[in-house]
Amino acid sequence: MSFLWPQFLWLLALLPLLVGLYFWLLRRRSRQALPYAQLALVRQAMGRGAGWRRHVPPALIALALAALMVAAARPVTTLYLPSTQQTIILAMDVSGSMRAEDVQPNRLVASQNAAKAFLAELPRHVKVGIVAFAGSAQVVQPVTLSREDLVAAIDKFQLQRATAIGSAIVVSLAELFPNQGIDVGQMVFNRSSDPFAPKGRAIDQPRSEENAFTPVAPGSYGSAAIILLTDGQRTTGVDTMEAAKMAADRGVRVYTVGVGTVDGEVIGFEGWSMRVRLDEDTLKEVARTTVGEYFYAGTAEGLRKVYETLSTRLTVEKKETEVAGLLALLAGVLVLGAAGLSLWWFNRVV
Repeated sequence: MSFLWPQFLWLLALLPLLVGLYFWLLRRRSRQALPYAQLALVRQAMGRGAGWRRHVPPALIALALAALMVAAARPVTTLYLPSTQQTIILAMDVSGSMRAEDVQPNRLVASQNAAKAFLAELPRHVKVGIVAFAGSAQVVQPVTLSREDLVAAIDKFQLQRATAIGSAIVVSLAELFPNQGIDVGQMVFNRSSDPFAPKGRAIDQPRSEENAFTPVAPGSYGSAAIILLTDGQRTTGVDTMEAAKMAADRGVRVYTVGVGTVDGEVIGFEGWSMRVRLDEDTLKEVARTTVGEYFYAGTAEGLRKVYETLSTRLTVEKKETEVAGLLALLAGVLVLGAAGLSLWWFNRVV
């Protein structure tokens, strides 16, 4: 815990003085009661039968004062609070290498199962969209709240050739920001449209005022995030780091997940043999550039745990929060408790 105004903590030095004043008043009251001739009058003056209870309300008042003094110093602490995340794009690799069986039963099925479990854990108010990518990238399920539609889209994945990681990021951004003129076709082929991109969104065309944007701090856009899962390295499409820079300029965090073989292996696909290698360095750099995180999943169980971790990251977040208001509330409750006990036990407010 830290304090914005730590100089006010010196007020706590007054507490011992107040406690000493309290006991001095008790002794003074006891001495004033001695001149009474009758013992009954003495007991009445001291509070008959009060015992330890007479000290409880003052003790609660002292605690309330301590809470207010700490609140005056404006304490700040780290709390786990609900995230403001409202939209998540799952960008999932469907290249031919995803049929490899080093992750049981194979990489594609393991990623499908983990993604569906992830959707089941998300709060129902979080919208999700799905982008599938291989040699190109396309939105296979626009952003929706329907978990059934999302699961159906995941179940329909078809393996294709090549890996366009950067294109997947760009298409995900186009889904999140439909009015910013983002066109993956223009970036890759220098033409105005792409089969999988919304029409009329050429990224190099002049932007009108309504679709222009001003770059923001990386990771500052708290309403959306991209989860990028791949088992290979870019072979075509938009440059991966160029796409990461686009995401960073829009404040969107990209959480990258590497699945499969890090060192690489030869995999056969439709009569072709190809060596696939997980480009961890690039995925880590994408996560760093966008203030996201990189995760490696070498097994189906590992992949499931990665998605569980991401579910927590995206729905609950740590925030530096000022808690002076909570301490002031606690002080109020203590004062009310002291007053209530005093009325209950002594029929007066001490």
